[in-house]
Amino acid sequence: MLIKLAVVLLMAVICQGEKLFYKPRMIKVLPSNEIEPQKKPDFCNKLDCPEYKVIESSSGYELREYTATHWVSTALAGIDYSKASSEMFMKLFAYIQGKNAKKEKIAMTAPVLVRLIPGQGPACESNFTMSFFMSNKVADPPAPTDSTVTLKSAPTFRAYVRQFGGYYRKIEDWIKEAQELIKSINDPSKYHTEFYFTAGYDSPFRIFNRHNEIWFISK
Repeated sequence: MLIKLAVVLLMAVICQGEKLFYKPRMIKVLPSNEIEPQKKPDFCNKLDCPEYKVIESSSGYELREYTATHWVSTALAGIDYSKASSEMFMKLFAYIQGKNAKKEKIAMTAPVLVRLIPGQGPACESNFTMSFFMSNKVADPPAPTDSTVTLKSAPTFRAYVRQFGGYYRKIEDWIKEAQELIKSINDPSKYHTEFYFTAGYDSPFRIFNRHNEIWFISK
């Protein structure tokens, strides 16, 4: 049974000692004749990143429509978001550095996407899946040699996206931003509530002018 994201996040927040609140926001829906493909955003830092169009805009979020995409992914269960992220990143980074069937190096892309399914048990263990975007320039992605790394495809989808700066490593920080996105949309029937995504666009060595996002996938 699907668990509403408000409840899911509340359980995660209980583990962190936080609360959730809701508040409506004004939105702007763009006429269909004004919707154009988005040029590569500056926050992609000249890396290849998924193409999208902005369907709806407000002060608190964008509703984006992404084209069909390909990803390389790995999953892990645990309590510590930062530790899990580091372990998953190294597996995916090894893949693009040549730990694959063709021993082929693949250019880094953006974002580094993490799907979180927050845990409901007493230990608050969550399920994490990290993915690197596979550029269209990689016509035939090599098969992974690590059995925990897989190639995946996603059809066209829409996502409610909140954008923010800062250096975010702890799950508490991401949860607070997810709370803000809940408040901005103010209608949990519009998106999938059993999981959400974090998206990072910068090298860990970049300290300032960082770009981060929270994604809720539209129904």
